Amino acid sequence: MTLAHSVKGRYVLAVYKSSWSSALTLALSVSLVSPVVGEGQTAESAGTGLNQLTEQFNTTVQPFLANHCIDCHGADDPQAKLDLSRFRTVNSVSEAHQTWQEIIERLEADEMPPAEIDHRPTSEQRREIIDWITAAREFEAARHAGDPGLVLARRLSNAEYNYTIRDLTGVDIRPTATFPVDPANEAGFDNSGESLALSPGLLNKYLEAARHVVEHLVLKPDGIAFAPHPVVTDTDRDKYCVKRIVEFYLRQPVDYAAYFRAAWQYRHRAAHGRADASLDDLAAANQISSKYLSIVWSLLNDAENSVGPVAKLQAMFRDLPSDSTQTDTIQSGCERMRDFVTVLRGKLVPKFDNLRIEGVHVGSQPFVLWKNRQYAAHRRSFDPAVLVARSDAPDDDASEETATVDADLLIPAGDGERARHEAAFAKFCRVFPDAFFISERGRDYVKESEKQQGEKGRLLSAGFHSMMGYFRDDGPLYDMVLNESQRQELDSLWRELDFVASAPMRQYVGFLWFERTDSRFMRDPQFDFARAEDREAQSAEMIQKLAEVYLAKAEANGGEPVAMEAIAHYFREINEQIRWVENARLAAEPSHLQAVQDFAERAYRRPLSSEERDELVAFYRTLRGDDGLTHEEAIQDAIVSILVSPHFSYRLDLGRPDSEVLSSANGRRQLTAYELASRLSYFLWSSMPDETLLQAAASGKLHDAETLLEQTQRMLRDDRVRGLATEFGGNWLDFRRFEEHNSVDRERFPEFTDELRQAMFEEPIRFFVDVAQNDRSVLDFLNADHTFVNDVLARHYGIPVPEEVAADDWDRIDNAAQYSRGGLLPMSVFLTKNAPGLRTSPVKRGYWVVRRLLGERIPPPPPNVPELPNDESRLGDLTLREALAQHRDNKSCAGCHERIDSVGLVFEGFGPVGERRDVDLGGRPVDTAATLPGGIDAADVGDLQTYLVEQRRDDFLDNLCRKLLSYALGRSLILSDELLIRDMRSRLESDDFRFGSLIESIVTSPQFLNKRNDSSTPE
Repeated sequence: MTLAHSVKGRYVLAVYKSSWSSALTLALSVSLVSPVVGEGQTAESAGTGLNQLTEQFNTTVQPFLANHCIDCHGADDPQAKLDLSRFRTVNSVSEAHQTWQEIIERLEADEMPPAEIDHRPTSEQRREIIDWITAAREFEAARHAGDPGLVLARRLSNAEYNYTIRDLTGVDIRPTATFPVDPANEAGFDNSGESLALSPGLLNKYLEAARHVVEHLVLKPDGIAFAPHPVVTDTDRDKYCVKRIVEFYLRQPVDYAAYFRAAWQYRHRAAHGRADASLDDLAAANQISSKYLSIVWSLLNDAENSVGPVAKLQAMFRDLPSDSTQTDTIQSGCERMRDFVTVLRGKLVPKFDNLRIEGVHVGSQPFVLWKNRQYAAHRRSFDPAVLVARSDAPDDDASEETATVDADLLIPAGDGERARHEAAFAKFCRVFPDAFFISERGRDYVKESEKQQGEKGRLLSAGFHSMMGYFRDDGPLYDMVLNESQRQELDSLWRELDFVASAPMRQYVGFLWFERTDSRFMRDPQFDFARAEDREAQSAEMIQKLAEVYLAKAEANGGEPVAMEAIAHYFREINEQIRWVENARLAAEPSHLQAVQDFAERAYRRPLSSEERDELVAFYRTLRGDDGLTHEEAIQDAIVSILVSPHFSYRLDLGRPDSEVLSSANGRRQLTAYELASRLSYFLWSSMPDETLLQAAASGKLHDAETLLEQTQRMLRDDRVRGLATEFGGNWLDFRRFEEHNSVDRERFPEFTDELRQAMFEEPIRFFVDVAQNDRSVLDFLNADHTFVNDVLARHYGIPVPEEVAADDWDRIDNAAQYSRGGLLPMSVFLTKNAPGLRTSPVKRGYWVVRRLLGERIPPPPPNVPELPNDESRLGDLTLREALAQHRDNKSCAGCHERIDSVGLVFEGFGPVGERRDVDLGGRPVDTAATLPGGIDAADVGDLQTYLVEQRRDDFLDNLCRKLLSYALGRSLILSDELLIRDMRSRLESDDFRFGSLIESIVTSPQFLNKRNDSSTPE
């Protein structure tokens, strides 16, 4: 698809039938597909089994249904909306295998038919039906083993869209903030074609999202980038460029103490077992500049002119202890050396007077920039006049003036001695500049008394008044600290400031305005041709003309040579800067167009065809030629066209037929390498493949088991596995939207702040990521004795945190059981999510355990069931435990509550926001004892964890396998997946329950590596 028309940023969407129609057809047509015959099983053998099952169905199953089930579950008003009369063949049973799995569970529990029915089947009759259902499921699973199932091409979910935009642009823009919440499929995940439909309204949302992303687009001298904030105004562009330069400066190692410490290490290297260590080695170990460390080392060991500040610094260096165990003494000594240098250097900064010409404002750009250049050129020099000579007379004869001068600046009065000391000061200043760089500058031309509070924070400012303009002053850093690649990076950043923010043009416009207002120098009629609002005033001819007229008046007003040269230099330099930007922008256009094509290739997650590249270029040229858009506007529209294309916003790799790939005889085909790369990345990261994964696909080796597993393991170790923790873990465990949880009464629970809520949300994600990245046992989810907390969560849990730990730092807490934490169960996010707000809820908490962790199916409560009071303090004389016991007296409630209440009661030691407590909100002592299903007594959550591992481990593992497989495949499970689930379980147990074993079983399975070739399956 493309954008057929675009006018000044207003986009009109035109959909090409050849792309969107095919995608939407696949996404919106849900056709019933007959499952395929499994590998290794012939149609003849399958038919034999089907005949036997059919005979048993007719002779045993249907009579059982007629005698014991149809009265309640017939076609007329079926109870629980379960109509069993519609099942007349084995195939009809296979198509509703999940329904029949629930029937097995009810029969095995002897819950169906109900106990109150007079004519109930015998245990043998029930066993016959259970065995038949089991055999039918086994038959169908084996017959269709490895079937990839029907996976619809679908749009990216909101989360996938956000993550993909993040990885595509390098910026976490999150453009789906206003999208409606994605619905989940029956497995509880929002990453399947079953739920991710695309309405016309949502299509408009995608267009708005694409436009929002493009607001972050930055055209650079050699390509494109995306800013972390919109860059639609000049101020936005300034912020983007200036921040990057300042951040570069602040990353550089310019702390003198670090260099003195490294020099000490080099001096004593032999005594500490590093005799062969070089200065380069120690610079790398200390993460400082090798080049500058060499300069500092030379000064500290230079015997020539070792007087004055150099001699004093050398003496301080020699006085450092040689014993490496005296760490604090060595460090404090290096810091004293640093303080000596910085204090003394601050007294040696040269001063420069303002330039003046009658009629020219002292703050005029030419004069301010001249003064800036003087300071920049003398960062490594000093004014000898600040040194004060002293006589050899006794101290009591010293003059009053000399007695008030800092001793560091006093030198002997003799000519020879003074020369030696001045040379030492010069050497000192060459090594230690008065500043490595200037990151902010105020108006230096005004008196200190006239400076305003706003002088601070003017990052990279040239120091003009009421005008924008930047001045680069980083010579010492550039010359003494940076290596060649860092120099190139810094030069590039400063070029980007001019290129992206139009800095020279805007600075010159400010000059024209200032000279006609505050300065008044250009109010004469001969200057009328040069006006700020006239774009032609920035042309080379007009700048040259203004320079001649301006200089003529300045000379007539008695301008001195230095001031006149400052003015001439200004006009020459500003013209060169403006011309460079214009020429660079013209030269950069081909690189921008190429960058758009590269962007499309990454966005589509596969190589572009030559036709697709030609179409993008043609679209750009149409926008420029027919629609009259500027280069920047046309590039923006081209990016929008990519982002609204189904090749980006749809997972076409899942369901698109591909005529270039031969169909196999059984109606499935292997994913292409790029399809497999996308399937793998959206499974593990919820985002697009990275460059490494795409290169593996391009190499043709991604289907090799060894390469596939290498990539899988690499991706699990990557920080982007947080996408799996958040999207799979968050939906599986039902905390995905806890960041928006607002049911807590903050007046009653003031400790529940936004920061605590975010920390609660983060805890299970950190735990899950740790399990995935370190390939831990999945049983850690149930009974680990550790968790992860930050300062806010630690205080909530009563866990002591060292004072030096920052509030945003997360730490692993071992032996967490001493704080009643560890594993998933006692995490406050689940305890809070499953509490009404002013009381706890054993029902909700118990339901969460048996439903989310164990996978039990619990039907919804019957209508008109009375609810418990919302406020725990209003239960009267009853405890919550007693109120629930009364609730279970209702026969329609008892069956389910027996399965969940006791599990929930062991959490009563945790209040409504997961806080530890001994009494409830009504002041009654809490009781956490319960008898769990199966007659197991539990005193607290620790006993519940033991129960789950020892008694319900298989249920947990089965549920985890099913949930993870459904999420990975992006569809509900089908009967043919049963054999894969068994294999996952078996491999998991043989691999010490490693999380990685589950992932490896899935990504190497036929279901993951293949897809149905089209909507019809060969016989």
